[in-house]
Amino acid sequence: MDTLVDDIGSFPLPAGIRRDDYARAYEQAREAITKGEDPASDEFVQRTFCDTVVESFKRKLATGLDVVNFPQHFSGLRQVGDAIHEAMAVGSFVVPKEKAFLPEIYVLNKEAKQLSEEFGRKIQLRVSIFGPLEQYLNEVGATAYPDVLEGFAETINRFAKNSILNNKYIETKVVSIDEPSLGHSSFTGTPELIRETLEKAYAFQGPIRQIHLHFASGIHDLLSVKGLDVVSFEYAASPKNITAVSKSMLEQADKRIRVGITRTDIDAIWAELYEKGVTQPTAEQLVEPIETIKARYRFAKEKYGERMTFTGPDCGLGSWPSQDAAALVLERAVKTAKNQ
Repeated sequence: MDTLVDDIGSFPLPAGIRRDDYARAYEQAREAITKGEDPASDEFVQRTFCDTVVESFKRKLATGLDVVNFPQHFSGLRQVGDAIHEAMAVGSFVVPKEKAFLPEIYVLNKEAKQLSEEFGRKIQLRVSIFGPLEQYLNEVGATAYPDVLEGFAETINRFAKNSILNNKYIETKVVSIDEPSLGHSSFTGTPELIRETLEKAYAFQGPIRQIHLHFASGIHDLLSVKGLDVVSFEYAASPKNITAVSKSMLEQADKRIRVGITRTDIDAIWAELYEKGVTQPTAEQLVEPIETIKARYRFAKEKYGERMTFTGPDCGLGSWPSQDAAALVLERAVKTAKNQ
């Protein structure tokens, strides 16, 4: 399998769209879809949410990504967390199936024919969902209660299943469960409990099943997780991560890997430029040179070989200053992986 280039999810809002307006439109869209109504029937929702999702997705598609995550402009935790709150209000930790959906997927499926024809290919979609452990840490805390975790895992599984599309114009190629705190939190759950929780979340078929981590130290407990296909970690901003995972470990567990090759830690990048006297950096200055990215990619590819089936930016780009700058990160990741 070739190394495919994907992205982690978040992306800057387009100029002129305010974050609070987008959040309000998102919530209204979700409510409309839940009622079986077309969210685009409301002009504000159409303009602020639906059109923004489509246009941002086009910006990503135009960079040449093989697999494109829906543009995550809304809080990743709240996408699932708001629905969990509704369930908890009536005494459950499991979100009803009809409410376990992502409004962005609804919009992209509706616009898939137009997108596919405009770009001349079937759309390969990546869906990122903050996982049961991250949601649990945010909602409940670090003390593990297995029955509650089981409910969170079932909820994530329902969101995942409702995000699987496969028709003539669009296919959900990857579902990624994001667990950024795993391996770096005070969570009291045992490795066995973590494995059981994730296996329940990954109990679906069709797409490639990824997990996105910030810390490679968490990978060791994931190699026995059934249903998980690809482990992922940051490498560009955290070079030591790559020393924690060997190719032989992946081979023994029959897992593949995604390695981040372009930095996305924008605050640190800003600080480094400021120290050099650059106070108003351009997009060109914010994004690393292709040669720097290429060196990382080659090192990772030589280490993991055919086991490295995905690459791209370290993490999301939602906090970057503009879509132009964020798109340049994606373009350079694509050029690096495609021109070796």
